[in-house]
Amino acid sequence: MLRVTLVLSAHDRQALQHLVKRDPHWRVRERAQNVLLLAAGLTCQQVADQQDLSMQTVSATRRRWLAQGLAGLPDRARSGAPSKLTAAERQRLLTWARAAPLTLTALKARHEAAGGTPVHVNTLTGVLRRAGFVWKRTRHSLKKTRRREICQSPTGD
Repeated sequence: MLRVTLVLSAHDRQALQHLVKRDPHWRVRERAQNVLLLAAGLTCQQVADQQDLSMQTVSATRRRWLAQGLAGLPDRARSGAPSKLTAAERQRLLTWARAAPLTLTALKARHEAAGGTPVHVNTLTGVLRRAGFVWKRTRHSLKKTRRREICQSPTGD
């Protein structure tokens, strides 16, 4: 069996060690650790056993490292459904949301009245959250009102 170890430059080794310790994505940390172990002379099977991974996963990480280097460690873009709203519609919704406090159902009704694509309220929630909007349900407390009524009762006390 031909055993070829990865040869890392000092910069690559330092970058990989930094990724193992500091990258926010666990997959990138795991792949960087795999590359470091392969560079230390371990085989794909040994790394797979040590990291509790399949050999195919480790060899795929190795191939991506050889082909792309550090750029091959993060996840690739995943496909998904195309956006239901156009960029102009999203911008219009954000403008309305910044201008006046509207509920999501009111925002949806205004969007559809303006000829926008019919969408679910959850779609609008995602658009607003990605734009940095945060909201909470308004809570009304009757405790203060109740105390005021008792204090101002005509019976005295």
